[in-house]
Amino acid sequence: MKTKLVLIPLIIIILIIILNINTSDKNTNVKKESSTILKMSHNLPINSALHEASLLYAEKIKEKTNNKIQIIVYPAQKLGDDYKTIELTRLGKIDILLTPTSKMSTAVPSMQYADIPFLFPTREDAYSLLDGKVGQMILSDLNDIDLRGVTFWENGFKHFTANSQLISPKDFENKKIRVMKSRIIMEQFKALGAKAIPIDFHKTKKALADKVVDGQENPLVAIVNMEFHKVQSNLTISEHAYLPYTFSISKKSISKFSIDIQNILINTAIEVTTWEREETQRREELFLETIKKANVNVHILNQKEKKEFYDATKYITQMYEDVIGSHIISKTQEVLYNKYKTKDTVAIGIDVDLSIGNRGSGLAIKRGVEIAIDEINKNGGLLGKKISLVTKNHKSISTQAIKNIKTFIDDPNIKAIIGGKQSAIISGEIKHIQKGKIPFITPWAAAEKIINNGYKDNYLFRVSLNDKIVMKTLLNETLKNDKKPLVILENSIWGRDALSHIQKLTINKKPLDFIIVNRGESSFNHVIKTIKDKDIDSIIMVLNSKEGTKVFETIAKNNLGIPIVSHWGIIGDEFFQTNKSYLKTVDLKFIQTFSFITNENSISSIYLKKYGKNSIKDIVAPTAVAQSYDAMNLIALAINNAKSFNRKQIKKHLEQISTYDGLVKKYNNPFSKNDHEALNKNDLFFAKYNKNGLIIPIKR
Repeated sequence: MKTKLVLIPLIIIILIIILNINTSDKNTNVKKESSTILKMSHNLPINSALHEASLLYAEKIKEKTNNKIQIIVYPAQKLGDDYKTIELTRLGKIDILLTPTSKMSTAVPSMQYADIPFLFPTREDAYSLLDGKVGQMILSDLNDIDLRGVTFWENGFKHFTANSQLISPKDFENKKIRVMKSRIIMEQFKALGAKAIPIDFHKTKKALADKVVDGQENPLVAIVNMEFHKVQSNLTISEHAYLPYTFSISKKSISKFSIDIQNILINTAIEVTTWEREETQRREELFLETIKKANVNVHILNQKEKKEFYDATKYITQMYEDVIGSHIISKTQEVLYNKYKTKDTVAIGIDVDLSIGNRGSGLAIKRGVEIAIDEINKNGGLLGKKISLVTKNHKSISTQAIKNIKTFIDDPNIKAIIGGKQSAIISGEIKHIQKGKIPFITPWAAAEKIINNGYKDNYLFRVSLNDKIVMKTLLNETLKNDKKPLVILENSIWGRDALSHIQKLTINKKPLDFIIVNRGESSFNHVIKTIKDKDIDSIIMVLNSKEGTKVFETIAKNNLGIPIVSHWGIIGDEFFQTNKSYLKTVDLKFIQTFSFITNENSISSIYLKKYGKNSIKDIVAPTAVAQSYDAMNLIALAINNAKSFNRKQIKKHLEQISTYDGLVKKYNNPFSKNDHEALNKNDLFFAKYNKNGLIIPIKR
């Protein structure tokens, strides 16, 4: 009995201990599940609007997740400088990062976007573009470095300070200006005649005080907080460039959460964006008062003065378009055109692919047209009006291309359209072009049916080759030396049209072997098998750059040693850079109609200067540049001859042009009512790449 009395309390004590341990474990688990700590980093001081917004964001996240997520904000580079924190966020060691877009640009070139001078006419335009499709394009590029781009906060517009007045470009001549290390920013001051000197931000005040530099550029918050206004006598409110901060989340961090939590983290950041921007603007008014009280001369640029600066630096947009992304720049230009156009605006539309994989060809077409329009506008425009250019990206999607064409047709300011590279895309647009009765010129697409489309009153024209001519030339060139060529064609209207021409040319002869390649196809073992099984001695290739590269690589890697004669579709992008090593072992030649080597003119030097290139080898797809340049000038000639911007009259006078001395050739009656083909068999030749990537005509 005594033993039982002793055991009972012991059992109770043991049960209590076990219960407490289990309860403690459960509480620990709950705590672990419900209280996740996230690190958030930025480079500004605690008295900044951006830091206050970060604290507000952390507070809202805590509230919306019922305290399950707590964010600790680390300001003023406490976790490292911008470059270090970017890397730590990529690794998931920092969860949320706010950093200036310019500091992201080394890893993500499109982040240089806001550094383009005088890109945004107003602050509202900056918000509209960065919050819209343009901003989404830029933010999506962060995926490549394992970051989830969410939104753009800001530190304000940048302004000029100096110890003399800076109200026109000539005021910058021979001035030494402190800049952050950025090619675009340095180019901006070069355009103004100043010398850009990169100096660490925290050493800038001393450099200004010691007269090492004459001036600098920064937002008002930086000017006041770093006391630049105490060592500079003049402030120019220029709003010449914008300083956004990218709000990004580590993909490693955000992937650990449920979709609901992910949405809270993302949507709350977007929600706080408005508050952060409003607070930045509110504080700017106070900063400006502080600067004025320091007896600094403040000058606000008027519209006329801004235009002077814009005109001096506008080439920078085009110079860096291929770095930042032509799809981004073109969309920006389109948005601003739609906002600021008037009923008197005269514009030309371009419908091309500016996406990765085809943007080289699209950009070549755009640049040829741009150079022509610049010349036309410099000489007074058309019928006394300056010409605008509106470029749309169809992304090689037929439905998007048709949407683009319809938008152009519905815009009375668009007087004609210049098309892109893909015959399949243009073929789908034909009925809409005809219905809209708008002149359309293709400077690249070669499928015969684009022009011979069955419409009696035809609105489509071509300053390019017809595949009926091209395929005969390719076949004749190949059969001169080889007896068993293999024809490799793209599975599209373009490829099937080319095959049809070859089959017609080989009637009553032994039919040629051919392989149809689908877009995106990556395995070409069947090509190797066909070559070996049928003793193929050469290849005729009708492919675009991506698939053409795969075939070329396959031939080279298997040491087949057979020559390739190609359509010009392969040269629309970085074919040479991708296949540089293989070109040493495979004999490749391709069709062309133009070469800057054999055509000495000022256009090549204009191109190199305008787009910041060093050599004509850097001109991607020179044929497309030349044919687009000629296409635009033919449209201009028709408008001047018609003395009208009426679309029907433009089409009519395109058919009546007598002569035009163009880049590709001197055109004599390039078009007629029944013939809308400007080029013929006498205009083509074969070319190859030299060891430096320059396209060299082959002497025949």
